[in-house]
Amino acid sequence: MARHVERRLTTILCADIAEYSRLMRADEDGTMRGLTAMRAIVDALIAEHRGRIANTAGDSVLAEFPSVVNGLVCAIAIQRAVAKQYEEFPAHRRLRYRIGVHVGDVMTRAGDLFGDAVNVAARLQALAEPGGICVSASVRDHVASRVSATFVDAGPQQVKSLAEPVHVFRVGCREAASPARAPAPALPDKPSVAVLPFANMSADPEQEYFADGIAEDIITALSRYPSLFVIARNSCFTYKGRAIDVKQVGQELGVRYVLEGSLRRAGNRIRVSAQLTEGETGKHVWAERYDRDLADIFAVQDEITEAVTTAIAPAIGHAEQQRAMRKPPDSLDAWGAFQRGVWHMMAFTAADVERAREFFQKAIDLDPNFVGGYYGLAGALIQSANIFMNAEPAEALATAEALARQAIALDGTDAEAHACLGRILLTRGNPEGARAEIDRALALSPNLAAAHATMGSILVFTGQPKEGLAMLERCMRLDPRESRSGVGVNQLVIAHYFCREYEAAVEAAQRVINVHPDHPLVYRWLAAALGQLGRSEEARAALDQAMTRSPAAFDAYVRRRVAWHRPEDFEHTLDGLRKAGWDG
Repeated sequence: MARHVERRLTTILCADIAEYSRLMRADEDGTMRGLTAMRAIVDALIAEHRGRIANTAGDSVLAEFPSVVNGLVCAIAIQRAVAKQYEEFPAHRRLRYRIGVHVGDVMTRAGDLFGDAVNVAARLQALAEPGGICVSASVRDHVASRVSATFVDAGPQQVKSLAEPVHVFRVGCREAASPARAPAPALPDKPSVAVLPFANMSADPEQEYFADGIAEDIITALSRYPSLFVIARNSCFTYKGRAIDVKQVGQELGVRYVLEGSLRRAGNRIRVSAQLTEGETGKHVWAERYDRDLADIFAVQDEITEAVTTAIAPAIGHAEQQRAMRKPPDSLDAWGAFQRGVWHMMAFTAADVERAREFFQKAIDLDPNFVGGYYGLAGALIQSANIFMNAEPAEALATAEALARQAIALDGTDAEAHACLGRILLTRGNPEGARAEIDRALALSPNLAAAHATMGSILVFTGQPKEGLAMLERCMRLDPRESRSGVGVNQLVIAHYFCREYEAAVEAAQRVINVHPDHPLVYRWLAAALGQLGRSEEARAALDQAMTRSPAAFDAYVRRRVAWHRPEDFEHTLDGLRKAGWDG
């Protein structure tokens, strides 16, 4: 029985590796490995741009696309991805595609494509330079104003097996047409990000609104982070529907990071992919994929927006710290010095906190108007005095409060400065003032992890440990790095202890010790929790650690009550320590 033949109008992409035979003769195994890696890239990009692979033979690929724009954008993306894959290779070892794109009428049978339109695409591919793309006039006419590319007219070309000449255009990246183009804006003095429109990869054009909504909501949410400079929606959406080069976007918008994403719907499921790239280097900083049921499309939009937003800010923070750590200290600007200080604070040792103080002071010296230097130095003083006992507490806290207030005087809208002052006021025994500052911080930046952490501590130390625990866990979600912090997780230990959840307190304490075995405070809470559980031998061992690792801290927190501990909470702590074997 004859197979069914269908005719339809489609966009055809034909790709073939240049000089494949020579490469195979020179290095058969290496070329095959390279071909496998390239096919993985090509297959993924074709699928991402809603294409279908119709045929593959050796080093060639034949694919079709429902949209001319998608077909050409995919071709450009393939050439860029492959060029990046081989940028470190010598020229004679690089695998490079020639690509042809044509739109025309085809016949399909059992998934294969036939007809003159396929032949035209193949001939266009043969005319392309290695790493280049040739398209027909019909493709150029369809997409000339919708794709960020240049079209160089190569004129009519007589090609094999076709009676009529094919009008050929060579494709290149669009460059500035005018010498009067404005210079690229300078990078801001804090990490900057542009959120590009999310690409709708679904057959349903209605999903375009959903994709745009996610991008817009992410821009709004990121704009609330005081540590980020976020490009406005109108500028970001000028790239909608264009094939983009992340490095070019970074230069044009004056940003260090670019967020791209795509959306695909299949039945009642939706998949959203997002990736964050450093514009200067093209290096991927973070990527994630989210699969959800579409029971409530608006709830799904909110959920994905929150998930992406809360992942990006910590990812940028980590990337900025790594970037600053690669630079010699003498070459740092105020922002770089601040980031070096943050890195040392996260390392959480007495020596690192002192180094952090030096870098924060350097940030202030380099730029007396840079707010981060002041609240960074204030935070380092708190750790030095209250955790590592390297500064006289009353004097250090007074200095820290003055620094935090100076930061707010410089910029009253800086949420991190208000969060820092709130933490200082709590440790000085003023929970009402602390709460007022944290309320201001959260009004300015609802997703600021440090503000949630301090609000959690305020609740824990004012007799609301359950509510405080929820806020501390929210902080961990907003900033996953905090889960490795000697400060953050230790607050969880205290919250669980005050909730009388002693097993959970022990578990959280072990998490702190696994990362920071020399933590001077956590062993005291571990001993108290183990004492309450009746695990006497383990409790005594933890108590010995608490007393010997930092006698000054044990004396400050056990033999005297600090200002932020309620009397009843203090007695509860002493009860656990006595059960652990302390005879005080």
